[in-house]
Amino acid sequence: MGLLEDKRRARIFYKYLSKIYDIINPLFWTISMRECALDLFNIGHTDKILDVGCGTGFGTEGLLNRAPNIHGIDQSIHQLNKARKKFSKPSLIPLYIGDAENLPFPDGTFDAAWSSGSIEYWPNPIETLSEIRRIVKPSGKVLIVGPRKPKGLLSRTLATSLMLFYTESEADHLFSAAGFENIQHTLLQAHVGSPSAIVTLATVPSSKK
Repeated sequence: MGLLEDKRRARIFYKYLSKIYDIINPLFWTISMRECALDLFNIGHTDKILDVGCGTGFGTEGLLNRAPNIHGIDQSIHQLNKARKKFSKPSLIPLYIGDAENLPFPDGTFDAAWSSGSIEYWPNPIETLSEIRRIVKPSGKVLIVGPRKPKGLLSRTLATSLMLFYTESEADHLFSAAGFENIQHTLLQAHVGSPSAIVTLATVPSSKK
């Protein structure tokens, strides 16, 4: 388990990173990449969507351009405070402080769920993906963006010592073990030579077990 795959350390990390997050984030996760992922997500205008690990609201902003009923949750109050400042009417965008492993919603509350830049901090990714599956309606879609494991031994060792990085085959295992179907992966990059993001789109079974 990586250094930041610990909730307490991650909260401390984001207490300070939140001050410069919106400056650093576009180096790895650009508006263009976000829009490509949103095109893959293909949500409906009336869908009720949860942004898991919404952070400062970068993904939330993109989702709001596609559908008005967007909710966000993050464990960092510092990140959420940044998100609240972004929206002209923050009271219309419910933002919750909470843990992705224990989402405070009944089964099947949302039509779909999105998460970008969060899975790498989850100590128990299969359990967390299962929890996300729980709060999405049967046949609903879930899209997760996470960091692809580097190929070089040194960079791979350094990356995985900090947080979760994974390959497409490892993502298959995570999502299958969490009970998802129709699992598809797309790789996105900010520019040639930059780290790749794995965009995984999957569906909740039509009949939950």
